Amino acid sequence: MNRKEELLIAVDGDGSALGVREKIACHSGEGIRHSAFLVMLFDGAGRLMLARRSPRKVLWPGFWDGTVAGHFHPGEDKDVALRKRVLEETSLACGSPKYLFKFAYAARYGDVGVENEVCEVHEAAVAPSGTIPLDPEEISEYRFVALADVEKDIAAGAPDLAPWLVLAIRKRGEHGIP
Repeated sequence: MNRKEELLIAVDGDGSALGVREKIACHSGEGIRHSAFLVMLFDGAGRLMLARRSPRKVLWPGFWDGTVAGHFHPGEDKDVALRKRVLEETSLACGSPKYLFKFAYAARYGDVGVENEVCEVHEAAVAPSGTIPLDPEEISEYRFVALADVEKDIAAGAPDLAPWLVLAIRKRGEHGIP
């Protein structure tokens, strides 16, 4: 399915479905609010796997992300979608990601496009061994970092972090999630 034909779930500010829209329409102009997710993967040492978005990505290429971000599609089981997307992008199998919270936001990437989403944040544990094969269309590199180091980067205004990652890390703190 090419980008133009991909269908996303349009939602209200609380994340309730309003209908289906083409992905390109959701990311153009002021954007159409749609359903999205972020899965943050943690290794056995409690470090977050940051993933650098592929330079091939239209929005925020080369930015660091909180492992796997994506969109829910019409008719998908959320748990299956999350685990499938993690496996496709990182080749890592994880159990059912734990739902943490959701938040609405909008962010513009220059004159290229916009994200206008209700983003569900999930986390899961992984036990990587050796080099992790990545989907080069999605991720160009990865690194495992302490969450405290990411928080320091955010506080310092690091310019290369995806906006939804910054919001998700801040919201973790607001929700008292270590």
